[in-house]
Amino acid sequence: MSANASARRNRGLAAIGALLAAGAVALAAYAAHGAEGLAQARLQTAAAFAFGHGLALAALAGHAERLLDRTALYLLLAGSVLFCGGVVAGTLFGTGSVVAPLGGGLLIAGWLLHAVGAVRG
Repeated sequence: MSANASARRNRGLAAIGALLAAGAVALAAYAAHGAEGLAQARLQTAAAFAFGHGLALAALAGHAERLLDRTALYLLLAGSVLFCGGVVAGTLFGTGSVVAPLGGGLLIAGWLLHAVGAVRG
């Protein structure tokens, strides 16, 4: 793959991370002002996870030069969407959060893979 294609992909991941963080801020605002009780707590949890992982994607994408590094970031992205999306959908629409555990597993796998990449240098 060319250096330009890799750089474009990394910029795309960084942009997606920033959008995820922005969405998390909006979700936190909704949780604070439009939800109560258990729904508020669940939405705040989803917002915290989305913000943290969006920030991680935005910060780490520029350094993802190897396939291992990019794979870790894609796992974080997929995990964030499934975990946070599952929690939000379950809370707002009563659909249950059946995909949230899968998302959580992908988040864990992404961070473990990132750790392996960091150790390998």
